[in-house]
Amino acid sequence: MRKRKPKLKGIEPDPRYNDPNVTMFVNNLMYSGKKSLAYGLFYEAMDIIDERTEEGGYETWKKALDSVMPQVEVRSRRIGGATFQIPTEIHPKRKIVTGMKWIIRFARQRNGRSYPEKLAAEIMAAAKGEGAAVRRKEEVHRMAESNRAFAHFRV
Repeated sequence: MRKRKPKLKGIEPDPRYNDPNVTMFVNNLMYSGKKSLAYGLFYEAMDIIDERTEEGGYETWKKALDSVMPQVEVRSRRIGGATFQIPTEIHPKRKIVTGMKWIIRFARQRNGRSYPEKLAAEIMAAAKGEGAAVRRKEEVHRMAESNRAFAHFRV
């Protein structure tokens, strides 16, 4: 490459928990640049989790994120006219982002009254090792395991 790699811009920590991962989560949660609304939804969900669990919202959220993050994924690669699903390890930053996006996506698909309640329910389910986001992770891992024979095609 002729050009040097661009410097990664740091993510500011959020006001309540002082954690850049919370800011990343809120950025993924946000629609149309409405960041203050996204923060409100996230903090309301954390308050709901605080009421319902003795562990606390932030700790539950971290545990849920750890239980949802995938370790491997399958990537399609065309070799000799055939397309193979090749299992590959995921970069640590991509693991976190994928886990966050799954939690948000499946929280939006849940049945519930308001979005903070849906998000809180999905986070609590993921922290227990249940919920649609955890099922998605297990499904991805199963797919990678079943295609392990093609791992030698890895780039």
